[in-house]
Amino acid sequence: MRFSSPRSTQNKLLKHAATILTLSGLSFTAIAAPLDKSNIEFIGPLGENMQVKPFQTPHGQAIINNVLPQLQSSANSVSVFGKKQSWQPFNKINALTLGGLQALRFNIDVTRFSKGTLSIKGVENAQLFINSELQTGDEHTYKLALANGSHNVIIVVQQVANWKQVTLDFEPKADTDKITINTSATQRLTAKQLFDAPTLSALSLAPDAKQYITSTRTYSSKTANQANVVTELKNNDKQTLYRFEGQQPSNLIWSPDNQFLVYMLGNELKQLNRKNLTIKTLASELEGTSNFNFYNNSSLIFSWSKSPDDHNSLTKHYKGLQDRWSYARNVSQLYMLDTKSGLTKALSQGPISHSFEDTNSSRGKLLMSRQIMAMQASTHPETELVELDLNSNKLTSFGKFKTFNHAKYTNKDVYVVAGPDFKNGAGRALPKDMLANNYDGQLYLLSDNGKNVKALSKQFDPSIGQLNVLDNGDALIKVTEQDTQPLYLFDLSKQRFKKLNTGLDIVEQFSYSHDRNTQVLLSGTTASTPQQLKQLNVSKNKAELLWDSKPLAYANTQIPTLEEFNLTNQDGVEISGRVYIPSNLDKTKKHPALVYYYGGTSPVTRGFTGRYPFNLWAANGYVVYVVQPTGATGFGQKFSAQHVNAWGDYTASDIMQGTQAFLKKYDFVDSKKVGNLGASYGGFMTMLLATKTDMFSASIAHAGISNLTSYWGEGWWGYLYSGEASKNSFPWNNAKLYSDHSPVFHADKVTTPLLLLHGDSDTNVPVGESLTMYTALKLLNKDVELIEYKGANHQIFARDKRFDWWNTMLAYFDKQLKNEPQWWDSMYSQD
Repeated sequence: MRFSSPRSTQNKLLKHAATILTLSGLSFTAIAAPLDKSNIEFIGPLGENMQVKPFQTPHGQAIINNVLPQLQSSANSVSVFGKKQSWQPFNKINALTLGGLQALRFNIDVTRFSKGTLSIKGVENAQLFINSELQTGDEHTYKLALANGSHNVIIVVQQVANWKQVTLDFEPKADTDKITINTSATQRLTAKQLFDAPTLSALSLAPDAKQYITSTRTYSSKTANQANVVTELKNNDKQTLYRFEGQQPSNLIWSPDNQFLVYMLGNELKQLNRKNLTIKTLASELEGTSNFNFYNNSSLIFSWSKSPDDHNSLTKHYKGLQDRWSYARNVSQLYMLDTKSGLTKALSQGPISHSFEDTNSSRGKLLMSRQIMAMQASTHPETELVELDLNSNKLTSFGKFKTFNHAKYTNKDVYVVAGPDFKNGAGRALPKDMLANNYDGQLYLLSDNGKNVKALSKQFDPSIGQLNVLDNGDALIKVTEQDTQPLYLFDLSKQRFKKLNTGLDIVEQFSYSHDRNTQVLLSGTTASTPQQLKQLNVSKNKAELLWDSKPLAYANTQIPTLEEFNLTNQDGVEISGRVYIPSNLDKTKKHPALVYYYGGTSPVTRGFTGRYPFNLWAANGYVVYVVQPTGATGFGQKFSAQHVNAWGDYTASDIMQGTQAFLKKYDFVDSKKVGNLGASYGGFMTMLLATKTDMFSASIAHAGISNLTSYWGEGWWGYLYSGEASKNSFPWNNAKLYSDHSPVFHADKVTTPLLLLHGDSDTNVPVGESLTMYTALKLLNKDVELIEYKGANHQIFARDKRFDWWNTMLAYFDKQLKNEPQWWDSMYSQD
C-alpha cells in the first residue's frame, strides 16, 4: 500500500507485512488508513436554522446540486442567507454536531491510474462528488478509479452525531495505487476543463460597432452531450441588453441602417428592433434556408435548398462520383426576400446549385458561383463565377475555374481566393517542374468582367483563408501563417499586406464594423492561453480585451511550459516545431514523450485545445513535440507543393529527423519511451512510419489511410483530395505510387505496437482503412489493437465519446510508455 502521508513508519511496517504474507503464500490486501485531516477543509453550518434537511424532502438532490458550484469554487468563503462561512482546516473542528449543512473539500492527486476504496465514517447522511459528479456507494463506502491528474472532492454532509468521530479512510486496491490529498488551489489541467469550459461559439459586431452578439457554449455532467448555449446582445459597456432564452438563434445579421438584428429561430425569420427590443416575424416555413445576407435595408438574399423525393427505397442508381455524398442531389438556389411585404422571389434556377458570393447594392449586382454540371466526373470539378444584374436579370460569366474558393466585390473589381493554378497558373510562384498544391490559398483581383487577373499574394507565404472586404475596398483576411492563423489587412491602393496585432496565435472567428473607423470583434487563443474575446481598432492596430475564459474555467490551473523548437532538415529547409513541457518537471530524470504531426495538408495550429489536446498530454506527464513537416500550407508555395505525389516521402523524413533532433536537445526525454500519433493523413503517416522505423515505442493512428487505392475510390472526398495529393496519378498510370506508399503493402515490416482508432461511420476515410491494416497485422501476429467509436464520423465530437477517446489514447500510452497497464485494462480488459 502506498499513499502520501507523514506516517512513514506505518508505511514501512505495512510493506514489511506484505512481504511476509507474500512469502507465506497468502494474498496481501492493503489496509485502509485515515486521511490526514489537516489536508481537508471544512465549512459549516450552512443554513443553520434549516428545520428540514434536504434529504427529508422530495427535492433533496436538486437542493444539493444547486449549492455544489459554490462549494467547488476556489473562494475561501460561502455566503448563505446573509451569513458568511469560511473554509477552515478539518482538524481544527471541535463541534459535536451542527445544524444546516456542512461540507468537506480536498483534492486528490494521482500520477498514475489508481483504484481504491474511500470510506467516510461517522456520517449518517452525505453525498460524495468527484469532479462535479455524484458518486454511488454502499453505506458511505465508495469504489474509486482515478485517472492521472487532479480530482476535486466535495462531500456534502447533512447529518452527523459527532464531528470528532468523523474520519475518511482510503484503502488502495494494490501497492501501486497511490494518492496524495491536499487543499491547494492550484491544480493540473483536466479534460473536463478543456471540453466544458465556456467558449464563444458565435459572434457578430453591428455595422456601427455600438452593439455586438455573442453565443457562449458550455457543457456539464448534467447536460451530458447537449451543450448549453446562451446568446446575448451587448453594448459597448459589455452590458447585456437582450438574452435569447430557450431556442437559440442562427444566421444573425444586422441591417445596414443599424436599426435591426435579423435572425433565424427554427424555421422562422425574426427581426429584433435594436432600439426598443421588440420582435417581429418576417417570414415562416423557411425549412432548408441558410446564409442570409442583407442586400439593402429592406431586402435579404439567402440560399434555399430542396431535397428530392426518394422514389426508390430498394436501390440507388448512382448518377456520378459525387452521388456518394448524402446531400449530392440537393439543389440550392438563391432567393430575395422583401422584409416589408414578406414576398420572396427566386434569383437563380435550374438543376445546378448556385452559391452566394457577394452583393454590390450600389451597382445592383449579385455575385454567384456554380458547378458547371452536376455529378462531374473530374478530380477537379469546374466552378463558374457569374454575376447577375438584379435590374435587368442579365447574367455575365467571369470564367470557369478548376480551383476556386470564394469571391468578394471590391469597388468595380472582384477579389478571388483560389489555389496557385487559378486562371492558368496566374498565382504560381514555383519552378516549372513542380506541381502546385491548390489547398495553398492565394489572393487575386479580377477586373473587366473576369478577363484580366492580377495575382496579389505570389510573394506572400501565408495561405489565404477567410476573406472580407471593408467599405474602402481593402481586404480583411484570415490566413494560415506557419502554425498560426492571424488576421491581415490587404491595402488595395498600396498593394501590400499588414499584420494586425490581435495578440492571439489563432483567430477563430471575427466580425467587423462598417463605419469609418473600422472595428473588428474577434475570438481566439494562443498555444498556452485559453479563449479570449477582443475588439481591435484597425487604424490604431490595437486590441482591447472584452472577455477571458481563463478566470472562469482555468483559475489556479498549471499550464505546461511551451518552447519553440525548429531544425534544418537534410535538404536545408527549416522545419518548425514546438515542445510542451509538463509543469514542475524533474529534468534530472527520464520522461516519456509524444510526437504529433499534421493531418491533411494543413499545419498543426497553436490552438489552446482541440481534438488533440497537447496541453492535457503534457499535464499527464508527457513531453510533447509537435512537428510541422514538409507539405503543409502556410510556409510558402514551394513548401506546400512537396505534398503533391509524395504521400509521406518528405513528411516521414522530417518527422524522423525532427524526433532525433528533439531527443538530442531534450536529454531528459527517454528515447526508448517515445510515442507518435496522428489523424487522417496523420493517421496514414503513423502507419507509414511504423513500416519505416522502430524509433517509436508505441503508435496511434486515428482514421488513418492504409491503402491509397481504396481510400481514393471509397471515401466521400477521397478522389478529390487525391486530385491534389496524387495529382495526375491514378492506379492505372502510377501503380507504384499507390502500392509503394500504402502502409498495408509493407505491414510485415511493422515492429512497433500500434493502436488503430476509427469512427465506424467515417465518410471521409472509411473504417475499412483501419480494418485492412488490422487484418494484415493480426495475420502477421503483430502487436495491434483496433477500437471503433459507434456512430462517430471522421471526428469525435460528442462529449462522452470525446472523453473516452482522450482517455483511450492516454491509457494506451501509459501502458506502453510508462509500464502502467492498469488504466487500459480497466477500460478494455472486460470486453
